[in-house]
Amino acid sequence: ISICRDLPNIEVITFSVNGISDLEPLHRCQNLSELYLRKNNITSLDELFYLKTLPRLRVLWLAENPCCGPDPHRYRMTVLRNLPSLQKLDNQAVTEEELSQALVDGVEITAPPARRSVENGWSECTASSAAGSTTELLSCSLEETSKTQEELDMKPVPRGKYSSFSSQETDCSCKKRNNVLNAILLLMKELDAEGLEIIQQTVARRLQKKELQEE
Repeated sequence: ISICRDLPNIEVITFSVNGISDLEPLHRCQNLSELYLRKNNITSLDELFYLKTLPRLRVLWLAENPCCGPDPHRYRMTVLRNLPSLQKLDNQAVTEEELSQALVDGVEITAPPARRSVENGWSECTASSAAGSTTELLSCSLEETSKTQEELDMKPVPRGKYSSFSSQETDCSCKKRNNVLNAILLLMKELDAEGLEIIQQTVARRLQKKELQEE
């Protein structure tokens, strides 16, 4: 997630299922309008402090994080009190009634969370407790990648394309592959027609080379 410090103009970010717990790198993304953070390790709603400075944020997906807690109403009210410009939270539209109620039931966040000794990043492959059990990690790759494509309004990849993925892959390699693919799908939205054409040509050459090797 630290890469976001160098992407101030990015508009859509999807980091679902990444073991992320620190949202500080996002506070400079002033053009950010959609943020997808499902199934991470965000333990405190104080992390919302870094999102309060984002004037264009309209869509936030934060469900299935520890910070959601046992009380879904209190969680939703707190998010909406601190981010009243949201139009959709956890794939559910925000109503004017909720925004009014959030002023009563929500908790206002006025300070950042205490800093942590470990910095989050794509290389954090040991946080199995944050991402779930080994079984979940091994089976989530294609499902979560398809979800990312759905969030970005892209055509899902056919399941048959990944039939060669072995269930014996390590947790780290499974998570790393999913991170890389999600990052590629996200960054493709930043490319113009010329850039996409270069990507297409590169992929075609690599596929052709791989087919020749298999023959």
